[in-house]
Amino acid sequence: MRAASVKDVADRAGVSVGTVSNVLNNPDRVASATRERVQAAIAELGFVRNDAARQLRAGQSRTIGLVLLDAANPFYAALAAGAEDEAAQHNSTVLLASSQGDPRREERYIDLFEEQRVQGLLISPVGDPSARLAQLVGRGVPTVLVDRDAEAETYGSASVDDVHGGRLAVEHLVAGGRRRIAFLASDPGLRQVADRFAGARAAAEAAGAELEFVRTSGMTILGGRAAAADLLRRETTPDAIFCANDLLATGVLQALIMDGRYRVPEDVALVGYDDIEFASSAIVPLTTVRRPAEEMGRTAVRMLLGRADVEHTVFKPELVIRASTARETGEASAAH
Repeated sequence: MRAASVKDVADRAGVSVGTVSNVLNNPDRVASATRERVQAAIAELGFVRNDAARQLRAGQSRTIGLVLLDAANPFYAALAAGAEDEAAQHNSTVLLASSQGDPRREERYIDLFEEQRVQGLLISPVGDPSARLAQLVGRGVPTVLVDRDAEAETYGSASVDDVHGGRLAVEHLVAGGRRRIAFLASDPGLRQVADRFAGARAAAEAAGAELEFVRTSGMTILGGRAAAADLLRRETTPDAIFCANDLLATGVLQALIMDGRYRVPEDVALVGYDDIEFASSAIVPLTTVRRPAEEMGRTAVRMLLGRADVEHTVFKPELVIRASTARETGEASAAH
């Protein structure tokens, strides 16, 4: 069965197509008896208006495209929730896509959203999409980077100071007497990872501590578990592990518990990044660097809808100290 059309509704109600259009878009212009007849026909036929087509014809799309780096990561899910909530308050809708760290997949989604004539684009990019995004802005598609600062002045950004976040984590570890620190992440070329490592390295060098970049198979629980298992097979193991996100830290914690030889934090201190919901409820609650995911998403949407394509907001991360680094319960703190 084909979907009912506006003409089908008009025929059933015995009115013109223009009258049906007015009932849908300007009901106050139609007499109440006629309006009720049209609404009854809509209900009988199960008519659903093609709002996307109407918006395209009017050049007034109410859809925002959001391309995330990894929708499976709870941090990005929270960011998307914030964006959706803010968009709904402005009668807009967010369409979500995940590049999964694949530049080609990211490019396909950018193309798709441009073809759909979205109201604007929010993107947490894999690499450096500046040329492509400058094209979008030049064609009248406002664009805001999320979870990345914009190096160009043609589009906006809502990001976190990840260099500062990396520094906070390692300064905390060395203050607790840790000297052999492993930093776990999958791709050293990813901007967020590079920034966190740069901050961590600066703090380690200032304290005369060792810091090693350990590459993982992915930014996932399984990636953290596998990397930690390899570290624990070494003759000399690190006395602290700083993970580029909380999923990795969760995997590391699992590996340490399954190994059975090392206590957290007595033998190995552990720090994550993001402060996802699970971090506080892990079997050993995770010390982590908190980023305001939902507020970042909301801010990006506000910037986009204001067409403020050259505004930049940088949030400051916070260190949240929990049992995975606190040698005694009394050391744990809600946030620092």
